[in-house]
Amino acid sequence: MGRRTMTICTTPGCPEYTNGGRCPGCQAKAERRRGTSTQRGYGTRHRNDFRAAVIARDPHCVCTIEAHDHGTPCGKPSKHADHHPRDRKELLAAGEDPNDPRHGRGLCGPCHSAETARHQPGGWAADQA
Repeated sequence: MGRRTMTICTTPGCPEYTNGGRCPGCQAKAERRRGTSTQRGYGTRHRNDFRAAVIARDPHCVCTIEAHDHGTPCGKPSKHADHHPRDRKELLAAGEDPNDPRHGRGLCGPCHSAETARHQPGGWAADQA
């Protein structure tokens, strides 16, 4: 098995080498800026009001992304309550309750990751400058 080539940290201006992505120091700073899940709005109300109700309503993944090539729901067990069609920030900006289960859908892990990558390229890091 070959060795992986070291690359420069992806944080602009950082000269540290890493095995890909950010160096440990820049990663730690980014995580501190990001805050905890509760600080980002995913606290008790999210878990109890939103996530639990969405997973109960959609116990199987309802995603129909193109990756399935057949347009029918994935059907794997739901592990995530995904805000859809508007994300949490859009709901808050519109004065709506992002913890209302009608604003979500149940997705399996791979479909949630694929949807997040499609609709939020760069994820939370895109908002950090």
